[in-house]
Amino acid sequence: MKAGAKVFVLALLVFLGSSGVERWLVPDVVAVGYAHDGQPLWSLETAFVLRAIELMSAGAAGLALIMVCGAWARRWLGHDAL
Repeated sequence: MKAGAKVFVLALLVFLGSSGVERWLVPDVVAVGYAHDGQPLWSLETAFVLRAIELMSAGAAGLALIMVCGAWARRWLGHDAL
């Protein structure tokens, strides 16, 4: 259970870090914009990569939280209950 909690905390920290870097580095970049509002390619690519990291780490944190809660419920309810 301690390993699951470590994975959850690590994924949460990666999520918060990439979210903060995205807000700081490319705050006004959108993937779909108007044709007359040009965006630099580097900022679009950076925002895409950071958003992908955010989504993957959020998924990993969610799965780790489910696993930790399942282990906690199994311990709390007893081994035979589940």
